[in-house]
Amino acid sequence: MAESDFDPPPTRKLGNLALIWRFASKYPWRIAGAGLMLLVAASATLAIPDGFRRVIDRGFVSAGGDIAQYFHYLLFIVVILAFATAMRFYFVSWLGEREVADLRVAVQRNLLALDPKYFEENRPSEIASRMTSDTSVIEMIVGTTISVALRNIVMAIGGVIYLFTLSPKLTAMLLIGIPLILGPIIILGRKLRDVSRHSQDRIADVGAMVAETLGAMKIVQAFGQEDRESRRFGDATERAFQTARRRITIRAFMTGIVITLIFGAITMVMWQAADDVVNERISGGTVAAFVLTGMIVAGAFGALTEVFGELMRGAGAAGRLQELLEEVPEIRAPANPVPLPVPSRGKLAFEGVTFRYPTRPDDKALDNFDLAVEPGELVAIVGPSGAGKSTLFQLAQRFYDPQEGRVTIDGVDLREADPEEVRTRMAMVPQETVIFAATARDNLRYGNWDADDNALWAAAEAANAAEYLKALPEGLDTFLGESGARLSGGQRQRLAIARALLRDSPLLLLDEATSALDAESERLVQDALDRLMRDRTTIVIAHRLATVRSADRIVVMDKGRIVEKGDHAALSNAEGLYARLARLQFEGVAA
Repeated sequence: MAESDFDPPPTRKLGNLALIWRFASKYPWRIAGAGLMLLVAASATLAIPDGFRRVIDRGFVSAGGDIAQYFHYLLFIVVILAFATAMRFYFVSWLGEREVADLRVAVQRNLLALDPKYFEENRPSEIASRMTSDTSVIEMIVGTTISVALRNIVMAIGGVIYLFTLSPKLTAMLLIGIPLILGPIIILGRKLRDVSRHSQDRIADVGAMVAETLGAMKIVQAFGQEDRESRRFGDATERAFQTARRRITIRAFMTGIVITLIFGAITMVMWQAADDVVNERISGGTVAAFVLTGMIVAGAFGALTEVFGELMRGAGAAGRLQELLEEVPEIRAPANPVPLPVPSRGKLAFEGVTFRYPTRPDDKALDNFDLAVEPGELVAIVGPSGAGKSTLFQLAQRFYDPQEGRVTIDGVDLREADPEEVRTRMAMVPQETVIFAATARDNLRYGNWDADDNALWAAAEAANAAEYLKALPEGLDTFLGESGARLSGGQRQRLAIARALLRDSPLLLLDEATSALDAESERLVQDALDRLMRDRTTIVIAHRLATVRSADRIVVMDKGRIVEKGDHAALSNAEGLYARLARLQFEGVAA
């Protein structure tokens, strides 16, 4: 198994952070409030050294000075700083949470519009992992990193200006070290962004593996593969750790170099300042203010080195999310879709269709396939596995477009119609039942979200599901668990049939809809399906031939082609593929 099937091109440019601004700009007043509080907090921080200068020069040194007023001044600054910092934290944290929520909704909305081909080429579990891990990075960037970056930029610039007012000579000496600081930031920062991207990829691998293993826990335990899965997860976790170790090593090295350069420069400058005080060129209060401000400026530059690495990490996350947002579905409505006839007749036709799945381009799932299903007709599709039966349903619902030929509903080429309108004409009961981690009510309403309780119970009765639904602890409001874990296989299948009954569409697609039912339930459900299929076009994919004896027409498929057509009696006497399959099932003898 590959470590990652989702490997987008490198997207680590700071320009990717424009995505963050695009979503944050919807809330200008919050941004303005955060910006104002940031300026106030930075200004108050820079005012503290000046307060100490006043205390030392005017309170301690000056004879008869009223020292209390200068401490009052300091306390006032502290109160302003505390208030502004608290408000800045609230605004930026709110923006971070709000933007992440909006971003997740936007990405999910776009993912829901993509066609199945995209999810065949990109693992859904890994996409989900990226949606959570990358949006968490964005939340940190908006709620912390950008605020810290702006605050330190303001304090660095304001601090340097204030330092010049205190002592231009000492400030000039201090600034000589700035080019020495920028060099490591630029060189190591480029390396850090590459490693940060790889670190995010490895974390996504771990998340995808957890989702995959937990989703198949019964299979893992049934086949005794706990130790293997544990080792596989351990290997993935170790790869993530090793990549993270490289990242933190680079960051630690970069931070150490920068701090050494910064505080080394401060030490040299203070040496000169001490000499100036001895020679009475500047006051002790000025030196104290210079030291405190210099430490603030040095801390601001030091913090910027760490912030740069986080911004690069955020740029990578934003780039990956931007790719998900910009992904365009191949299956979409044309600019001017052709409306489907009203009322619907329910005629479905395949005309010269040749189709290959994107992941299997050399294998024809359908080969020059022709089939017309007339309104109200019941057609059964049978054949061995891999014959192309399920592909018919995929094309009918326009999850894919054929490479050759066309599929029509009521005479309209599906490529010329709106896919959403096409799918409203169909109800589907898949062989592998999908039950959502929601209540029984919501699972039923997937067929018709506006259905009332009377309609829900009527559909449940018709599908032989009402009895067990009433026995659930909270009835229709009972949570069914992940993938309907609280239901048996037969119960899940009957729930899916009830959902299709609620859909009440003119075209019914049944993929072995009674496969998971016991004999009694199958009889009751088959009676319900017989009533449902009246006056509807119905296509049934069947592996159990006993369920399709009454079909108007049976179509036998093999290797993407129709090899036989007719009713049960005629095909049974034809000594073809259908007859061999029938003997295997009905008589239990080898063909």
